[in-house]
Amino acid sequence: MDNYLFKEKSTKVNTDAKATFLAQFPLFNSLNGRDRERLAEMMELKIKPRYSFIYLTDEPSDQLFFLAKGTVKIGTHSSDGKEVIKNLIHPLAVFGELGLIGESRRKEFAQALKEDVHLYAVKVEDFKSLMRNNFDLCNKVMMSFGDRLVKAEDKLESLIFKDARTRIIDFIKDAVNRRGRRVGYEMLLKHSLTHQDIANITCTSRQTVTLVLNELKKSDLIYFNRGKILVRDMAKLI
Repeated sequence: MDNYLFKEKSTKVNTDAKATFLAQFPLFNSLNGRDRERLAEMMELKIKPRYSFIYLTDEPSDQLFFLAKGTVKIGTHSSDGKEVIKNLIHPLAVFGELGLIGESRRKEFAQALKEDVHLYAVKVEDFKSLMRNNFDLCNKVMMSFGDRLVKAEDKLESLIFKDARTRIIDFIKDAVNRRGRRVGYEMLLKHSLTHQDIANITCTSRQTVTLVLNELKKSDLIYFNRGKILVRDMAKLI
C-alpha cells in the first residue's frame, strides 16, 4: 500500500512539474490544454551529471530536448581536434532539434557544463505529429530555425571583420545583455564557462581570453572571478 501511494505521489509531482515547465516555455504559448497534455505525455525527464554528454556527433537525431535547469554547450571539433562551441543553451530553450528538418545523424555534440542538467526529451516523430496539427507551433519552430541561422551568419561576419579582442568583448556584452542582472550601476553575469570555453566560443585562444580579461580588469571596466563577471559600465566596455 505504501509503495502504491509513493508511486501515485511521484506521478503527480512529475505531471505537475511538466505542466509548470510547459507554462513557462515561450515556444508553447499557443498550445491548448489538450495539446499540452499530449506533449507532457511525450516528454521524458532526464538528469545528466555535470560535464556529461547529452549526445555525441554521429548519433541518431531522433530526439529533441527542452532544457529545464543547467547550461549545455553545443559544439563540434575541427579537423585538427580543436573544440569549437557553436552555442550555449540556457533554461527554457530547445536544442537538438535539427532532426525536425531532416538531419538523420548528429553533426554536433551537446555537453553539460559545470552543474547537473535537467531536461525533457521528446522523440522527433512524436513532436512532428504535434506540429502537423498546430500551425502556430509549427510557425514558432520555423522562426527558431531562422534565429539560429541569423546567429550563425552574425558569428561568421564577426570572424571575418572583427579582431580577437573585439570578439571577446562582444561576447561578454551579449551575454550580460541576455542574462545579466543589474547591481546598482553595474551588471553582474553568473556563468559556467572557463577561459578555454570562452576561447572556443569566440574562436580565439585561452591565452588571449585571459590577456583581454586582465586588461579590462586593470582598466577597471570589469571585475571577474570564477563563475562571475561584473561589468562596471556597459557604455564604456568597448
